[in-house]
Amino acid sequence: MYRFFKEQLNHKIDNHNLRTLKEYCPLDAVRVKRDDKEYLMMASNNYLGLTFDPRVIEGAVKGAQQYGTGSGGSRLVSGTFPLFTELENALAKFKNTEKALVFNTGYMANVGTISAIADKNTIIFSDALNHASIIDGCRLSKASIKAYSHCDVEELKFLLKQADRSARKLIVTDGVFSMDGDIAPLDKLYELSREYNALLMVDDAHATGTIGNGHGTAAYFGLEKEIDIQLGTLSKSLGSVGGYVAANSTIVDYLVNTSRSFIFSTALSPADIGAALGALHIIDSDPSVLERLQDNVGYMSNRLNSMGIYATDDTPIFPILIGKNEDTLAVSNYLYEAGIIGTAIRPPTVPVGESRIRLTVTAAHSKAQIDYVCDTLYKAIKELS
Repeated sequence: MYRFFKEQLNHKIDNHNLRTLKEYCPLDAVRVKRDDKEYLMMASNNYLGLTFDPRVIEGAVKGAQQYGTGSGGSRLVSGTFPLFTELENALAKFKNTEKALVFNTGYMANVGTISAIADKNTIIFSDALNHASIIDGCRLSKASIKAYSHCDVEELKFLLKQADRSARKLIVTDGVFSMDGDIAPLDKLYELSREYNALLMVDDAHATGTIGNGHGTAAYFGLEKEIDIQLGTLSKSLGSVGGYVAANSTIVDYLVNTSRSFIFSTALSPADIGAALGALHIIDSDPSVLERLQDNVGYMSNRLNSMGIYATDDTPIFPILIGKNEDTLAVSNYLYEAGIIGTAIRPPTVPVGESRIRLTVTAAHSKAQIDYVCDTLYKAIKELS
């Protein structure tokens, strides 16, 4: 009965597409240890380097000391302790919305929100490169799904024109795309959403803490009060774990009553909430953290471009397109042998033939570390030619 699963795994091996888990021991925000060897982490979404920040750790410790190690149940059954209320108020203020609602992960926030607000009578217009959690939420909703080519506003407009004007409509997009590092044209999507009477939802998982002075895509475009639903995570720039939705009170109250991933999940631990609160306070009160990130993004972009490796300075995500799975693995292994973790991203995460090394820079990386990564990457790519 296990033959099918074994055959599928062997197929992945043959196509250089088998994934395995590797154990690392974090030393700080950018260094990890494995088998007594130290590695430079260039694959983390810890964009502001806050996972080891004493202020964030202090928030986690205080949360656990005051409220214990676990929440004990779902919030609708066992209640919401004050730290949750404080975090959701802080998130609403951070995103300039009426309310916010915390989920256990960003994945659960996407799946739970989309499947709650959309149904078989809804048409969802989704960017072709949206995150898997958005795709899964769309499928669970049983809505009619219209995928438009990546960031193609004209194609989206064409699809909207073809739709029944009386139908409920939702446009959903990543703010910063996790595998490409580019920014959605949210200003143009907003215009279309108003013209065609559609809700507009943006997933700010990779935008929070990185663009819009750290406040995300809506802030980047000056549309904080205009976007219907802003979704994000606590687990990337905020150095904790969890997801959230920020919107008006009607949307948030509706999710509390209808979102299955919220209703039927045990709530986050007090330590998670305390850490997220500490990180939010840092973003709002210590501009030097975001300045260091932006400086490092610009520096790494310049170094890569000077070597003939295309890079932009829009976000901390640097997709190094290689192509074939085996070539991408070869570059990743070269980096690994040199003490650098640069993960090979392969299908189905990216399209066939577009495998890549996804490098991310953080506020905690030093210029010397960035130089070493860029120089080593250049050598690795030269090895292929």
